[in-house]
Amino acid sequence: MLSEVPSQERKEKGPYAVIECPEKIPCDPCVGACPQGAIAIPESMVELPEIDYDKCTGCLVCIPRCPGLAIFVIDETPEDHALVYIPYEFIPRPQKGDTALGLDREGKERCEVTIQKIIDSPKFDHCAVVGFSVPKNLCHDIRFIKLKN
Repeated sequence: MLSEVPSQERKEKGPYAVIECPEKIPCDPCVGACPQGAIAIPESMVELPEIDYDKCTGCLVCIPRCPGLAIFVIDETPEDHALVYIPYEFIPRPQKGDTALGLDREGKERCEVTIQKIIDSPKFDHCAVVGFSVPKNLCHDIRFIKLKN
């Protein structure tokens, strides 16, 4: 299930998280991971998490903490592109400046992306955060990358 995205006014303030949990299961690591307290699970732990976009700063901390790899951060403030940050568990890791193919939720190649940032910390339990630039009109569609040979 796709989470709601923030208002256009909020998008203009900077990065924000998007949660795409596919099913209701007992899971809440994202709630404890958020230093701003922006993620909550209403009523019971089997409900889907919700984001308070007035609190979310797009800090990236929630991305590697989600065991379902269902949290992404989007920044639409750059003028000529958007930035998308995804969880990435594969080896080898891409490098800053690499180009890759942007894939949508069905795995279809949609565009070329450029890797902008890699955060790979032992605290993330083998899950890096990869940030890449993407055309703005595709920032809500691209959810993974395929490295070029």
